Amino acid sequence: MNRQYLIDQIRNKQSYLCVGLDTDPTLIPSHLLKEEDPLFAFNKAIIDVTLNSCVAYKINTAFYESQGLKGWMALEKTVNYIPSTHFKIADAKRGDIGNTSTQYAKAFFQQLPFDSITIAPYMGEDSVKPFLQFDGKWAIVLGLTSNPGAADFELQKMMDGKSLYETVISKVSSWGSVENLMFVVGATRPEEFLNLRKIVPDHFFLVPGVGAQGGSLEEISKKAMNSDVGILVNVSRDIIYASKDQDFAHKAGEKASSYAVAMSQFLLGH
Repeated sequence: MNRQYLIDQIRNKQSYLCVGLDTDPTLIPSHLLKEEDPLFAFNKAIIDVTLNSCVAYKINTAFYESQGLKGWMALEKTVNYIPSTHFKIADAKRGDIGNTSTQYAKAFFQQLPFDSITIAPYMGEDSVKPFLQFDGKWAIVLGLTSNPGAADFELQKMMDGKSLYETVISKVSSWGSVENLMFVVGATRPEEFLNLRKIVPDHFFLVPGVGAQGGSLEEISKKAMNSDVGILVNVSRDIIYASKDQDFAHKAGEKASSYAVAMSQFLLGH
């Protein structure tokens, strides 16, 4: 998916919602466990009721990898079920030496129809560049994450007074373009967005941490948007586990719609 198509989808839907399909088998409603593929049955129901409210889906591969072959099969069925109108993110946090990264890229961009993959940039340019060689595909590089451990490295000050995450984002932005690079920036650190927009004014941000992790949609929307909107706000647990009963899909649809309505208000006049 190219950048302009994504922007058009956001403008047309008046939503920048990304639904996270971090599907935990232990949290699936019990009545689905009799299904042949409970993971996919759950995901399919969630997708059906959230399609009109969101522009993207993020599949955290760990929840599928942990289930072995049947988990990978559910992942493949899920990503194939999501229509091409929606931006598809493999939240796999890959990143290795060049020849290995090339194989990861082929796995998610050629064998599976993902539009993007999350990348850990610690090993440097040659570990990221292979993901940037595919037309219409994106690398979403970890910038400033929302977990407490971000303080261990990302927020550490360098000799020039900048935080490590600022140095990483500035450096990585030179490896690709606004057409194939995004950055993960956690919603629990809204005060950092204004500074980040000085470093990368035009790039898209994937913003996790709204909902169950306590990030404020209003603060993020006010501080992180650029002229092309430039943000995808991911919400996982607050939507997909809105109910654990037989009405789980209905409740998920209602919750996704409420996020989309709020987003439409923040987009007014933007």
